[in-house]
Amino acid sequence: MSQAQQPIQQLSQQLKRDALGRLVMIDSKGHEHIGVHPVRAFPITAPSSGIAIMDQSGKELCWFPDISVVPESDLVLIEEDLASREFMPVIEKITKVSTFATPSIWDIETDRGPTRIRLKGEDDIRRIAGNTLLIADSNGLQFLIKDSTQLDKLSKKLLDRFR
Repeated sequence: MSQAQQPIQQLSQQLKRDALGRLVMIDSKGHEHIGVHPVRAFPITAPSSGIAIMDQSGKELCWFPDISVVPESDLVLIEEDLASREFMPVIEKITKVSTFATPSIWDIETDRGPTRIRLKGEDDIRRIAGNTLLIADSNGLQFLIKDSTQLDKLSKKLLDRFR
């Protein structure tokens, strides 16, 4: 089994933070990899499966098919690191759009509070899986709609004008 394919079970207690707060992985040969970061294979559709530990150059050092095989102490560090980089507010309601042509300004309510986004074009609304949508605003922020069928009537009506 190659180093990149080793499950974290064999690397137990090998993740830590250094004095600067960077994530460090010590491999089975005792080499320290400073500044590693976890990456989810499917962050939206299957966030608990397929997590890799990558080095700073993007090389996969370790692969976990599922978070259930990750020791608790390592999982805490992995989830802390992912939370600091995975910022994706969930749209709960669309309250207003400036125009049904693009670009348009949308007033929305998210799980992190109300905000206003600018939609450049209909292509910025992407279907991920089933009724899950990903909306990119003009600043590159990604907003998630977990299930478009669960939105209120006004939100669905406004959203349907753009799809």
